[in-house]
Amino acid sequence: MAAKVYFWDLSSSRKVPFDRRLRKLLKSSKWAGQLQPGDLVAVKIHFGEAGSTGFLSPQFVKPVIDFLRKAGAKPFLTDTNTLYIGQRGESVSHALQAAGHGFDPLLLGAPVIIADGVKSNHEVSVKGPGHHFEHCYLAGDILDADSLITLSHVTGHELTGFAGALKNIAMGCATRKGKMQQHCGLGPRLEQDNCQGCGECIEVCGSGALRLDEQGRAEIDRDSCNGCAACLLACRYGALVVDYQMELPLFMERLVEYAGAVLQAVSRPALHLNYLLNVTAGCDCCSDKNRPMCPDIGVLASYDPVALDQAGYDLVNQAPGRDSVLPESRQRGQDKFASLYPRAETEHCFAYAQQLGLGKRDYQLISV
Repeated sequence: MAAKVYFWDLSSSRKVPFDRRLRKLLKSSKWAGQLQPGDLVAVKIHFGEAGSTGFLSPQFVKPVIDFLRKAGAKPFLTDTNTLYIGQRGESVSHALQAAGHGFDPLLLGAPVIIADGVKSNHEVSVKGPGHHFEHCYLAGDILDADSLITLSHVTGHELTGFAGALKNIAMGCATRKGKMQQHCGLGPRLEQDNCQGCGECIEVCGSGALRLDEQGRAEIDRDSCNGCAACLLACRYGALVVDYQMELPLFMERLVEYAGAVLQAVSRPALHLNYLLNVTAGCDCCSDKNRPMCPDIGVLASYDPVALDQAGYDLVNQAPGRDSVLPESRQRGQDKFASLYPRAETEHCFAYAQQLGLGKRDYQLISV
């Protein structure tokens, strides 16, 4: 049986206010039936990198918060700290970045809680669902919540091609160590010429894999490194950086397995929303890719993240393209994401997710 994907088609509801249509979308899913008064609900979202305008606006999030509060729940907005070092590399700067983009608890009715702790040490180890990882490392506060709802801004992405619910779940619910596992297995790349010999990376290395050589520069013992990524945050000189060199099919499988680990670890079925609005070529971590690749389409909701992403992928590809963004003119039905990122493995991602039992690629689109 095909998975149900509920669809608010923007083109068919021009006179209906956004909050009413989104509330109807949530009611159609019947997700509120599993909520109990006082439930703590993690609302997983991306707050946007500094300089970006492509993230989900708080106006698109508030109707979801209002819906949860009316059901008697206590929602909180959440994300995890990034593997790379920037405005969201630790929780203090991350929370300030969220506030700067308008995610104010007094206006939205939900606080911002960075789920993996101040320095991404608040993690829970869970069994991996596939063959790549024995353990996956997930953010403690997301697993402590009573329920999970994910709000994903559909975009392009240089590694995944299409970025939607699966990427938001996998990367967004992992600690820094978990992100390191997905991106590069174990261990950072050492740019030894940048090392200033300060030794701060050695102090935070829990496995003793880092030391200073005879010249006073850092060196790493790969066999001892456990991939915790604490050194990336400690290094201020760019001597320890993320090593993104990995075959893309392997990366996609690792990402999918992390998404599966999250979905297995949460206590109740999670609901996922994909916003097909302002679909940009780059993800919300990018501050320089704000132009949309197609007109606004609408919002999708489903318990099945595979069907949800497949539907979003199909709808974007069926929409007319924007030649100012795409490298060549794309007609309806052609793969916009492959045009932007020809090395990406979107189809492999969906196929592997279905193989692992995360959901079905076959879906029934239900307009609301």
